[in-house]
This record gives sequence, C-alpha cells and structure tokens, in this order.
Amino acid sequence: MKKPSAKIRDEIAKLQEQLKNAETREAERIGRIALKAGLGEIEIDESELQAAFEEAAKRFRGGKAASNGKERGGQGNVTQQTPPNSIGPGAGGAGEA
Repeated sequence: MKKPSAKIRDEIAKLQEQLKNAETREAERIGRIALKAGLGEIEIDESELQAAFEEAAKRFRGGKAASNGKERGGQGNVTQQTPPNSIGPGAGGAGEA
C-alpha cells in the first residue's frame, strides 16, 4: 500500500527537524572543543579556519575526503564541500554562556 503524499511530507519534516537538532549538537560539541583549544582567541579569517578544519578532518579519516555524493560518478579526488558557516552559531555561543 502506498503512502499518501501528506504523510510523506510529514515524515520529511520530522527528519529535517532531527537533522537540524543533530547538526546543532555536533556544532556545539565542536565549538566547545575549539574554545577549549583556544581557537576563540585567535584572529583568523573564517575561510582559513574552515580550511584548517577540513585538513584535520581529512587527517582523522586516514587521508580520505568525506563522500559528498559526487564521488559515485567516477570522479576521483573530489574535495569535500561544506556549507558556509558550518561551524555555526552554536560554536561560539556554547562556551560563552
């Protein structure tokens, strides 16, 4: 039996909310760690900081970039594209309260 489109939309909305909550938790966790490491006190351009985070992520993944869906088409060496402000407002606000 097929689901009605309204039910599918409701499920999508719930999943989007779960995703938003998970991303917030992750951003807050990374933000707290970054603040403990002293990154909140460093004057650095956001794009440079993001590049440094991407390098660290690559290092911890064993030198492999994360899959962003583009690698399946036979493209090799695709760099991970993260959305702007992936660190997000939770990064700075979590440790300042």
